[in-house]
Amino acid sequence: MRNDGRSDNENRPVKITRNYLKFVEGSVLMEMGDTKVICTATIDEKVPSFMKDTGRGWLTAEYSMLPRSSQTRIQREVTRGKQGGRTHEIQRLIGRSLRAIMDLDKLGQRTIVIDCDVIQADGGTRTASITGAYIALSDSINALLNNGTLSESPIIDSIAAVSVGVVEDRPVLDLNYEEDSTAEVDMNVVMTGGGKFIEVQGTAEGDPFSQETLSSLLALATSGINDLTGLQSKALAL
Repeated sequence: MRNDGRSDNENRPVKITRNYLKFVEGSVLMEMGDTKVICTATIDEKVPSFMKDTGRGWLTAEYSMLPRSSQTRIQREVTRGKQGGRTHEIQRLIGRSLRAIMDLDKLGQRTIVIDCDVIQADGGTRTASITGAYIALSDSINALLNNGTLSESPIIDSIAAVSVGVVEDRPVLDLNYEEDSTAEVDMNVVMTGGGKFIEVQGTAEGDPFSQETLSSLLALATSGINDLTGLQSKALAL
């Protein structure tokens, strides 16, 4: 058993709270174990300058961690005067992952801005952000469909993400912070509901890992994402 009592192929408990905030078109409180992320999707009726007169829409994302989302206080990046490299990497990952499941031609000349704010971090914040952001995105698109702005959805598939890794020589699913900080291999996997990979980020923290280990990790991730996809569908059906 793992440090929190789970089996190696078990996700942390998941709780999805839709319409978490009052004023935004789509909002979700995404909880995976003790990791909690507020994901919102805002509709902006304009596009960046590089998308003007293309007839296509755009989707972008921002990510941040609240100062006391971790065990010690994180200084706000605005007070440091610049955005950290980790933050920049994660928000680019969220944006390009969600764009991969969008037909931007059907969105029209508007932008959807995804905001993912971590209020409590216990590992897997980027994967929880992507999984929750999909639900917020879906609700924002449904708002456009319901008011007649769009005649068909630009979302072509669902998307979810999960972490996997090797801890104490065993492949495990959905690492919490304690596991992540000691993992021999750490990997984040983003997949569509149809079973296609969007992104695989994997690193050996010490010794290199084998093709067999890679296959085991991808199989674990696929199983975990299938479970998350089912939970997303149930949440959106409510």
